[in-house]
Amino acid sequence: MQNFLMAQLDEVGGVPCPCGEARRAFAVPENGVATVHLVDIRADAQTHYHKRMTEIYIVLEGHGSVELDGKRYPVKPLTAVLIKPGCRHRAVGALRLLNIPIPAFDPSDEWFD
Repeated sequence: MQNFLMAQLDEVGGVPCPCGEARRAFAVPENGVATVHLVDIRADAQTHYHKRMTEIYIVLEGHGSVELDGKRYPVKPLTAVLIKPGCRHRAVGALRLLNIPIPAFDPSDEWFD
């Protein structure tokens, strides 16, 4: 077995997510460490939280804001945000970002109020 994983994010198929559409790399059963998502934010992103996952957002394109526990913070390319478990969050605006969930993304750990 290889000692690494590699992905070409623009070739990974997109799936709907609370924020828009995500291309999720490294989401395989043998990897529980972390995943990387290329996310295109849509205007009606849903506020959600995670009980176990920490997420790191890195804005690649666009200007908008990240709503964290009800307060909005402006973001632009190369803004990085670390979102701890329990923080209600969503991205707002026409944004493209990298999302790094740690541990690896688990759809059963998406919660809505």
